[in-house]
Amino acid sequence: MSALLSSKLSTVGRSLIRSFGNDLSGAKAPHETMTNLSYQYLFLQQQRTFIQMRTRLKVVDNSGAKRVMCIQALKGRRGARLGDTIIASVKEAQPHGKVKKGDVVYGVVVRAAMQRSRCDGSEIRFDDNAVVLVNKQGEPIGTRIYGPVPHELRKKKHVKILTLAEHIA
Repeated sequence: MSALLSSKLSTVGRSLIRSFGNDLSGAKAPHETMTNLSYQYLFLQQQRTFIQMRTRLKVVDNSGAKRVMCIQALKGRRGARLGDTIIASVKEAQPHGKVKKGDVVYGVVVRAAMQRSRCDGSEIRFDDNAVVLVNKQGEPIGTRIYGPVPHELRKKKHVKILTLAEHIA
């Protein structure tokens, strides 16, 4: 599977590089000098951005929802980051959960792919975008939270989420 993916990506990469390269100096074209590994690195790199409108997020609690789509970030013009509250629409849900498909819910971003700097100079970044569903008062709908949760939520007054989390990063 991964070999097929890398061969397709390298083919796409070569065709893109060829379309850019009109080398008039007589030197080798860029696609001839780049190795297969650098193609994979170039095209597998992700652009890490804010959580904005139409971003799909994973739900990491037992409220019944599996996937949500962000409708609006409540703070900030650019979008939501770790600890921010969003309004989302439920796209996938379990059959007998507390929330149903199509419900409009509030959520707190607990994992974001965009990096965030900490006070000690380190940076934290997660592999996926994840959210915990909350009510209007900010209390979690579910009773369990799966996966790591950053301790920056304490500054944003989401202490109840931290107490339910199984691992604090």
